[in-house]
Amino acid sequence: METPAFLDRDRPDVPDLVVPGGVTPFYLQGRPVRGRLVRLGVLTDVLLTRHDHHAVVNRLAGKALALVAGLAAALKFQGAFSLQIKGDGPVTMLVADCTDTGALRFYARTDEDALNTLLQETPNPTDRELLGDGYMALTVDQGPDTDRHQGIVDIAGDDLAAMAMHYFSTSEQHACWVYLCCTMTDAGWRAGGLVLERIAGEGGTHVVGQDDADASWETATILASTLSTREVLDDTLAPATLLHRLFHEEGLHVSHPRALAYGCRCSRARLASVLEGFDTDDLDHMCQDDGLIVMTCEFCNIDFRFPRKDIAPRTA
Repeated sequence: METPAFLDRDRPDVPDLVVPGGVTPFYLQGRPVRGRLVRLGVLTDVLLTRHDHHAVVNRLAGKALALVAGLAAALKFQGAFSLQIKGDGPVTMLVADCTDTGALRFYARTDEDALNTLLQETPNPTDRELLGDGYMALTVDQGPDTDRHQGIVDIAGDDLAAMAMHYFSTSEQHACWVYLCCTMTDAGWRAGGLVLERIAGEGGTHVVGQDDADASWETATILASTLSTREVLDDTLAPATLLHRLFHEEGLHVSHPRALAYGCRCSRARLASVLEGFDTDDLDHMCQDDGLIVMTCEFCNIDFRFPRKDIAPRTA
């Protein structure tokens, strides 16, 4: 039986950090609009600085974290929402996920030579220039006993928000408006965003007519478009105050905020069980001169070291 993470005494020394109001859900009364305001706060800096990425990669990763945080907040069951982008640009792989409880993690793989070449030509590249051509996948995982729901589309748009909206219009046939931002501030890295979804009715109390629904959705997206990066990332500006600025004339109802947390789910016990699945030759090949097998978690950038003599290979 696998040791639960909180009982695993050999877990790495990773931050125990929770942002209580990381996601603020809301809806507009009488209008087919619901949304989530996302603010990772100090969690952004803690997640991004565990990796040695260039600032332009950090900005892209921060936006990816804000996106999955906003999408996972709509989950009605235990599970996780994950984003995976694979392209032929300098950032060859980007993965971010968030559980229904708000546990966040990410990793990015880069081609350093390609990135340096791009930065020499374009010091402030777009998300598309970083990612290149490829695919974007969004996956809802409800656990080991259920089938995963996954949609895959081509990378389209100059920034990650446009790519997400392309995904929902193409794969899900679902109207969605997304704003994402991430930047270095005086207080460190900060990331956030706003996600609006068009729904059939406002919370099920009644369904508005099609013409009114179209007009309400257009109004909501126009108002949301006035949002600025400074407002989203201002730690001193309360989420409810910011939402009131945007939608106070649109029947705004703010729901209970949801927490976000540092959420790498690696553990020494889990990785040891993975190693035990290899045969003797593979384990010997992994072993270093000092007699240790080193496994690195790509999400939290922690090395786990296992004495080769302590790992029993699988049996036939």
